[in-house]
Amino acid sequence: MIQSKHILLLGSLFLVSLFSIAQTSIEGHWKTIDDETGRIKSIVEITERDGQFFGNIVELFRLPDEDQDPHCDKCDDDRKDQRTLGMEIVRNMVLADGESQEWEEGTICDPKKGSIYDCEMWFEDGNIDVLKVRGYIWFVFRTQDWLRVTE
Repeated sequence: MIQSKHILLLGSLFLVSLFSIAQTSIEGHWKTIDDETGRIKSIVEITERDGQFFGNIVELFRLPDEDQDPHCDKCDDDRKDQRTLGMEIVRNMVLADGESQEWEEGTICDPKKGSIYDCEMWFEDGNIDVLKVRGYIWFVFRTQDWLRVTE
């Protein structure tokens, strides 16, 4: 009887550990918020492949007077002339050494400008529903809040 209680307790702790690890991951769907207009721009799905994280645009929110099927005509890499919908805009993010809620060493593409920036991502103050996404070149940077899609 005591042994089965220990097994049940250990199993419960294991499941709780797995759940908390999964909840601190950046994997999932994120609403991107335009830091200039405050408007929702897109939904990005972040997935993990071989220890690195990648993000694809899976939904766009466009105003009626905007191009409803934009392409990255200003990109100068393999994304040149690709449709923005479906485009991989986040590449090669890795978990920062010794950290559990910071990712680095990747890049992010702004399909509207065709610019590619070094990228960092993190959860601030343990809030796993708001992902801080910073794109930067040298000392010039912009930071956006991406909101976890929970529906």
